[in-house]
Amino acid sequence: MNIEKLSKRLETVTSFIHNGTRIADIGSDHAYLPCYTVKKGIAQFAIAGEVVDGPYQSALQQVAAAGLSDRIDVRKGNGLEVIVPNEVDCIIIAGMGGALISDILERGKKKLAGVKRLILQPNIGTDNVRRWLYDHNWQLVDEQLVEEDGKFYEILVADVGDPSIPYKDLKKEFLLGPFLLQHKNETFFKKWQLELNQWKRIMSELDKAEDNDKTNAKRVEMTEKIKIVMEVLE
Repeated sequence: MNIEKLSKRLETVTSFIHNGTRIADIGSDHAYLPCYTVKKGIAQFAIAGEVVDGPYQSALQQVAAAGLSDRIDVRKGNGLEVIVPNEVDCIIIAGMGGALISDILERGKKKLAGVKRLILQPNIGTDNVRRWLYDHNWQLVDEQLVEEDGKFYEILVADVGDPSIPYKDLKKEFLLGPFLLQHKNETFFKKWQLELNQWKRIMSELDKAEDNDKTNAKRVEMTEKIKIVMEVLE
């Protein structure tokens, strides 16, 4: 992967960026996505945010080497600390856990003024992100499921709007995705069959574990998830 050719996962992310948008890529790593989108004319301006010094330095070097320092601002900071309100139209957070993405958005709520679109790609815990969007008046407008190198990635796209619009069954759709459920394809079935197998293994271990509040709560959670997924896969 480089600034000329992104991974399938990040290419899918960029496909949801409107042309001429000002973007912030939070956790930008080597700044591949900002460089790619600016070079292609998709983004007019980009902020590449990094909290860790090593990736921050790599991003600085990458942007300078691409000759894009006048249109991409590399900033060091935690989450949405790197932007100010009304500075960007679109925020991208990709490649982190869902709980962390939700936490970044929660802590940076005041920085979302003027932002019209969120493009979020959690590696795990996507239900946490859907729930955060729903609770904070972000309308989920699209989802994609991508398989790459044996891993599955869910990409969520949300605009400011009525968060209830795509949902009919919150519990099921927070877990599986309202749009992904509408277009169940081979990748969808493959991902959730693997998840189901993993959850059944966890349940087997829980059945051997000592009874306490924690294991009992985990059993209830896993049983509910297994029931939801089994009904969808049938």
